[in-house]
Amino acid sequence: MPRRTATMLASTLMLIALLCAGVLIRVPYAEMSPGPTVNTLADHDGEPVLQISGHRTYPADGHLNMTTVRVTSADFRMNLVEAVYGWLARDSKVVPHDTLYPDGKTEEQSTQENAEEFSQSQESAKVAALKELGIPVKSWVIVSTVVKSSPAEGRLHAGDVIKTVDGTAVKQPSDVAKLVTRHKPGQAVVFTVVPAKDQAAAEKEHKTATTTRKVAITTRASDDSGAKRAIVGISAGTDHTFPFGIDIKLADVGGPSAGLMFSLGIYDKLTPGDLTGGKFVAGTGTIDDDGTVGPIGGIDMKTVGARDKGAQYFLTPAENCAAAAKDTPGGLTLVKVKTIGDALDALKDIRTGHTADLPRCTSKS
Repeated sequence: MPRRTATMLASTLMLIALLCAGVLIRVPYAEMSPGPTVNTLADHDGEPVLQISGHRTYPADGHLNMTTVRVTSADFRMNLVEAVYGWLARDSKVVPHDTLYPDGKTEEQSTQENAEEFSQSQESAKVAALKELGIPVKSWVIVSTVVKSSPAEGRLHAGDVIKTVDGTAVKQPSDVAKLVTRHKPGQAVVFTVVPAKDQAAAEKEHKTATTTRKVAITTRASDDSGAKRAIVGISAGTDHTFPFGIDIKLADVGGPSAGLMFSLGIYDKLTPGDLTGGKFVAGTGTIDDDGTVGPIGGIDMKTVGARDKGAQYFLTPAENCAAAAKDTPGGLTLVKVKTIGDALDALKDIRTGHTADLPRCTSKS
């Protein structure tokens, strides 16, 4: 066999062997890629994304698209060839598996956590939009979760309204932990609560619940390293009563990052005129009850997905700006926002054509 032929054959066999090895070798990575974008002003799967009842609404044209990221499942094990392809591709990103699923989190646990975050983001989006419009929203502190086998299990329940702790009125979720940790482990703390079922019944009749009960719970030491805190085993959250119906209908989406775009969509439907001026605006960002916009993950995948769908402007959380600006898709303007007020100001500039005034993202901010 001629030397040249032998060399080519050996090279071919080696290449085949490397490819086979690459397919068989599993690596501890996962992949992110652009997910669907959904216009919050329009229909999705045959029904409006935002459904408002009991209050006047107005037609809203244009696009206020929320964006998503598609990720590989927790039990998916990427091979070396897939990882290399993902590293080279512009429309996907390979990251350590633990980045998406820390502490061995299962697919079921991740899905549940994302669903809870998505639900909370919807509530905060409603509150932020109504506050911006000057529409009152009633709020109170509730028991959000009860830790299994904790002192509070069976004594307090998710949805109970926390009125006081040791007689001190509770106004914010953070007040609960502050009041409990004034105790030493082993001491009793007294909660005054409205039971969840009584609160639900009162809300259904648009009344204020008046039935309360006192619950004494003996604290235990926290599992923290170092100094031990007194805990009862609950997390506190906030619940709201809205003056009219606002429903967000969007299945198969999780996480908190659509909060900003939901709040803008609600605001647009409750006000005359058109926030976007018919422009295609997309964006992302968490939002809290006060309208503060927070950072999210996968920003580079979201900008790619938005531009692929035709977005011209992308509302970007200020803390994500530097990362997003490093590889901005052509034709997409990244607009920096810190609050819902910033976003509304930017939309005004966009619809009136004053785009030179937009606060743009740069690689340094």
